[in-house]
Amino acid sequence: MVEFSMANAQAFIDEDDELDEEPGEEIESAPPLNVGEEREINSNGLKKKLLKHGQGWETPEFGDEVTVHYVGILHDGTKSVSTRDKGEPVTFKLGQEKVAAGLDRGIVTMRKGEGALFTLPSETAFGSSDSDVVSLNSVVQFEVELVSWITVVDVCKDGGIIKKILEKGEMIGPPGDLDEVLVRYVVRVLDGITVAKTSEHGVEFYVKDGHFCQALPKAIKTMRKGEKVNLLIQPQYASVDRDKDSESGVPSIPPSSILSIDLELVSFKPIINVTGDLGVLKKILKEGEGTLTADEGAAVTIRYTAKLVDGTLLEKRGFDGEDALKFITDEEQVVAGLDQAVTTMKKGEHAIVTVKPDYGFGNTEVKRDLAMVPPCSTIIFEVEMLEFTKEKDPREMNKHERIQMAQRKKEEGNLLFKNGKYQRAMKKYEKATDCINEDEHFEDDDQKIVKSLRVSCWLNGAAACLKRNYFQEAIKQCSKVLEVESCNVKALYRRAQAFMETADLHLAELDIKKALEIDPQNREVKLIQKNLKQLQAESNKRDAKLYTTMFARLSNENSSAAKRLKVEETESKNEENVGEINMR
Repeated sequence: MVEFSMANAQAFIDEDDELDEEPGEEIESAPPLNVGEEREINSNGLKKKLLKHGQGWETPEFGDEVTVHYVGILHDGTKSVSTRDKGEPVTFKLGQEKVAAGLDRGIVTMRKGEGALFTLPSETAFGSSDSDVVSLNSVVQFEVELVSWITVVDVCKDGGIIKKILEKGEMIGPPGDLDEVLVRYVVRVLDGITVAKTSEHGVEFYVKDGHFCQALPKAIKTMRKGEKVNLLIQPQYASVDRDKDSESGVPSIPPSSILSIDLELVSFKPIINVTGDLGVLKKILKEGEGTLTADEGAAVTIRYTAKLVDGTLLEKRGFDGEDALKFITDEEQVVAGLDQAVTTMKKGEHAIVTVKPDYGFGNTEVKRDLAMVPPCSTIIFEVEMLEFTKEKDPREMNKHERIQMAQRKKEEGNLLFKNGKYQRAMKKYEKATDCINEDEHFEDDDQKIVKSLRVSCWLNGAAACLKRNYFQEAIKQCSKVLEVESCNVKALYRRAQAFMETADLHLAELDIKKALEIDPQNREVKLIQKNLKQLQAESNKRDAKLYTTMFARLSNENSSAAKRLKVEETESKNEENVGEINMR
């Protein structure tokens, strides 16, 4: 039975099909070689016999600089060339086939310290600049030991910044444009003269602000914490920013200079764009514990200081014996910028939060504990998350608890709506419906309550959307109601309002007509019906004007065409008459 299955499987493989593989790489499905085992490792006939296991799992790539020992052996056993005779390994760039054509494809399968014997087929076993005794059609073997390699990266993909990784960093990074980095570097021109150097401590700067030359931030954005590299920088990326570095005593560097920079990314402080518009930035000074963050609705305890940009202390909590600040996130108990930043923090995290006026105290003057906040001030908070308790997830609740939570969220949303806080009210209604989602089955008695809650939250959510001009979302909320209660007048009324705002006047008319069929005396529906008729009249006027203009243009074009035709006919007749006269 097994043989039959295997035969059938083989029948589906076309003889002309080739397995997709990267040049020189062993096929992924093949098991690792054991010492003494030989295998053909690519479609060109290259064979590899493992002589000694290497370290780890990483292998070099084309473009990397490898350092190897090798011995070339002819098919009759004659040694053709050997680095071991010279006592030193050789270093070359993979992909340029410096030793023998095809050998590089074997080296990219090796690990650091590995020894292997490669057999090259006759059509590729030539090309060594060091092995003139290798004939064109010889079958050659190379015994290779991969001593080490340096990863080489073309940062801008144009050869302008070549990065050689001298020492790999931690699995942290790379930094982004907003992050603050601490680096150490030494800059030399090609003749070896040092033209710039940081102190032992290094230098800090924001990646987006750049430093020294434009190549530096570009390279840093490819590095990890602790990584050490050498950069070879072509003139187009080597120009020095004289304004930014005028105080550092950087010597004059000719415009055509090629620079070599030994660079170390000592550390960096990630900066999070909390609001997405640079209105609230969070710089992490100390990472928190685990992966959980204090999201919306969490009960948090923080200690903090708040200062103006000039250093004026505005307030502090949790220091010098004072109690830490406790509050519920997303409840407007603190300024919006601090609130939103705190929801991204982990327990034990320490951060600097920069809050622009739109997310702080706006354009008004505000009195705080220790000083006044001038209008349009940016506030700098230094915050430490001491602890937080996340709001219980609906999935962790039983059905009775879910219903209670939904009722509470709905009431909170109603209160926010009455106070004109429509955006937050929408979130509360959404959370309420999440607690009693339609996929969950409830008993008959509870089902009536749940249905009523859903309908109420959808309707109130639609009303909040209309207040915020989110007309498509309002249509969506009302449509959910009408799916379960097709004669709900409120849903028809609010959806008609949204349709009128999106200029879908025909759909609005249908909803209004149906609502009045259900409740002919409804005053609100009659009022928007009146508004709809006015909008339709205005729309008809615009259409009539458009069509009048269109027809007038067409009429003019037809008239012009008729005149041109008449002129052409007259000219043609004149030419005929002239011809007849000439004939006479």
